[in-house]
Amino acid sequence: MLIRQHDREGYDMRLSVLDQAPITKGNTAAKALINAEQLALVAEKLGYHRMWMAEHHNTDAYASSAPEISVAHLAAKTKKMRIGTGGVMLMHYSPLKLAEVFKTLSAYSPGRIDFGVGRAPGGDSYSIYALSEGRQPMLHNMYEKLETALALMNDEMPEDKLYEKTIATPYDIVLPEAWLLGSTGNSAMEAGNLGVGYSFAQFFNGDLTKVIVDTYRDNFKPSPFMEKPEIIVSYMVTVAETKEEAEYEAKPHDIARLLLQQGKMIQTMTPEEAKDYPLTEMDKMIIEENRKLHLVGSAKEIADKLQEEQAYYGFDEAMICSIPHSQEKRLDVYRLLAEQLL
Repeated sequence: MLIRQHDREGYDMRLSVLDQAPITKGNTAAKALINAEQLALVAEKLGYHRMWMAEHHNTDAYASSAPEISVAHLAAKTKKMRIGTGGVMLMHYSPLKLAEVFKTLSAYSPGRIDFGVGRAPGGDSYSIYALSEGRQPMLHNMYEKLETALALMNDEMPEDKLYEKTIATPYDIVLPEAWLLGSTGNSAMEAGNLGVGYSFAQFFNGDLTKVIVDTYRDNFKPSPFMEKPEIIVSYMVTVAETKEEAEYEAKPHDIARLLLQQGKMIQTMTPEEAKDYPLTEMDKMIIEENRKLHLVGSAKEIADKLQEEQAYYGFDEAMICSIPHSQEKRLDVYRLLAEQLL
């Protein structure tokens, strides 16, 4: 495969927000959702292009379990920023239900809704079976489910016999943008074939390559949901006025990721707690290795890094997820990046 060089110097990079509604230690789930609303209002004023809510189940670390409900609320609270899901998890829901939910959202907020979907479970095996009411989850047909949902959303009759005599209401509305979340070349190819946007989770495995970007672009077919290929790359970011302060605020997330790799999901602790948290030499090595998934530094350093990556890969938009312990510090991350890049 020919790998194209992407010269995007001087190209404006959009910034957007990915929020998981983190429940940091000492705070509540209700407060996490209020914080999401506050973040949306601040991000819109700063010039962020869109905000997506994630889907997580069976955890006390994140409050975003029903992102489509949060989308309805945030779209009503904001005026121009795009609002969507990053993403709603395909395996748990009927294509008809997905189509009708997002058509309804788009009817209320035309031209501002994003239908972002992912193939991950968003939770553990207990939540997977609870959401499927004990039935064996269907994991082999998710691209077909997405194709069916898109057809129903576009007021078409899908080829699937189960849905061929069913319309998705409301009918004849402004379509949402459609996005497929992924972290592999296969998902990039499928996103292109379906004619939807592609959102790569760089904070998940750090494996973005030019081949993946070109695979998506080379396979892209224009659709009612997307006229031209669009790529978002999602990053986990902690910035502050200085690198030293950013390191201090980032350590709780570093420890949370370390423990997650050991099978323990915890609420993000305070930086004061993290400062004295006992770490073995092996722990410190793993945290250092994980830094390829977590950009930490001054706002200028990280802004330069994002611009370098955009010039190299040729993506259109950087989506920022940030989980400092305090809401004040989290809002500072988005403010400082906006000052550098918007």
